[in-house]
Amino acid sequence: MDFTTLGLSPKVLEAVTAAGYTTPTAIQAEAIPHALARRDVLGLAQTGSGKTAAFVLPMLTLLEKGRARARMPRTLILEPTRELAMQVQEAFESLGRLHNLSVATLIGGVAFEPQALKIDRGADVVIATPGRLLDHFERGKLLLTGVELLVIDEADRMLDMGFIPDIERICKLLPFTRQTLFFSATMPAEIQRLTAQFLHNPVQVETSAVSSTAATISQFAVKCPSDPKAKRDTLRKLIRSQGEIKNAIVFANRKTTVALLEKSLLRHGFNAGALHGDMDQSARMKTLAAFRAQELTFLIASDVAARGLDIPEVSHVFNFDVPIHSEDYVHRIGRTGRAGREGNAYMLVTSHDTKHFKAIEDLIKKSVEWFDVGVIVSDDEAAPEATGRGRRSPRAERGERSPRAERPPRRAAKAERTADAPAPVVEIEQHDEPQVKPERSTRAQQQPRAASPGRAPQPQPRRENRREKGDDGPDFKGFDQGNMPAFLTRTTRV
Repeated sequence: MDFTTLGLSPKVLEAVTAAGYTTPTAIQAEAIPHALARRDVLGLAQTGSGKTAAFVLPMLTLLEKGRARARMPRTLILEPTRELAMQVQEAFESLGRLHNLSVATLIGGVAFEPQALKIDRGADVVIATPGRLLDHFERGKLLLTGVELLVIDEADRMLDMGFIPDIERICKLLPFTRQTLFFSATMPAEIQRLTAQFLHNPVQVETSAVSSTAATISQFAVKCPSDPKAKRDTLRKLIRSQGEIKNAIVFANRKTTVALLEKSLLRHGFNAGALHGDMDQSARMKTLAAFRAQELTFLIASDVAARGLDIPEVSHVFNFDVPIHSEDYVHRIGRTGRAGREGNAYMLVTSHDTKHFKAIEDLIKKSVEWFDVGVIVSDDEAAPEATGRGRRSPRAERGERSPRAERPPRRAAKAERTADAPAPVVEIEQHDEPQVKPERSTRAQQQPRAASPGRAPQPQPRRENRREKGDDGPDFKGFDQGNMPAFLTRTTRV
């Protein structure tokens, strides 16, 4: 089978021939005829199987008729990451060079106004990440009522990144009569719910077992210590054992690990660069361009940054960390062995990774072969202490308590000393009911002066109580401050 049998237009076939493509991949051969027939398509295929061309080629044919209007794109492609959106834009530039189409790419990390200006002039194709697309819509810069064809790419990655609520909102803003092409490598329950809600009688195209890996990839696992420094040393030994490497991607679970690995490899003479989500867009694009141009040999990346990247000739993939989600392993090693080429995938496995490693083997339904790089790892390696050290102290190994542990805590010792001290004598003023709140002034609390001999006591002015003016409570109108009964001022020594 060749591309001429798929129903593509002559312009598209000429561009395909100029790009050097001769035989369509399985997903392209199955999906393109249904897309040209205006059917909804649910495409399930492993990464690297040519899904991008499976929706770009029929879209180019369908867009040859008609014209875009201002702020109303005709087609919409949703991608989970900026790199994937830029990659699809490059595919349109390559395969659509004979078409006079306007393509607008809406991604974060770049200026907002140039994107809005391109939409104002009319865009046949909008390629966007969900967040930036909704930003343009909420600002009134974009209308979605004219979209005829929607493409949701890497849907399972959308789920991992938390974009499903945004996808649902965008789908509800589009015309009900639109055509939808939905592509995913895996089909978790949430993705199945989404397809049942927004696809109308779709044609399911499944070119390989879900969550399978390409047969052209040789997969190996390497035992290594849990200590981070020893683990980095194992990675360097593994890289050197491969001889001359054309280019490779090193995956890590955390952005901080990516940055640390870049410094470590550079310090030991490797030509390496990092790609992670905290980098600004210009730095990410510069690093990726250098790797594609083979100016960088090793690209250290996180899952978010490198998911779905189409770099055809990656010879090796090294998993410095075992992925927590087993589906991520399929996408990671899918960066090599693309389009029928041979690839190599290695994964460093510590004693803490047994659970996740077993989940990966269950997912791909095969055992991963072990590869020995000459690193000795004990089977009963202990877990790192909370202090961050990879080994326990010699006293802990012998089951002894440290001298510090035998000392009483400082707070307990202080409490013990305080308990032996005599209790202080405190005078507490006790009031029988009813209680009278004392005045704030200190003078009001003082007793009247005793009368000097030979002088008659002077009558004290009567003080009004606040409660006399209608407040609820007992009435003390008859009491005088100087003649207060003794039971209201009795003190007790404790």
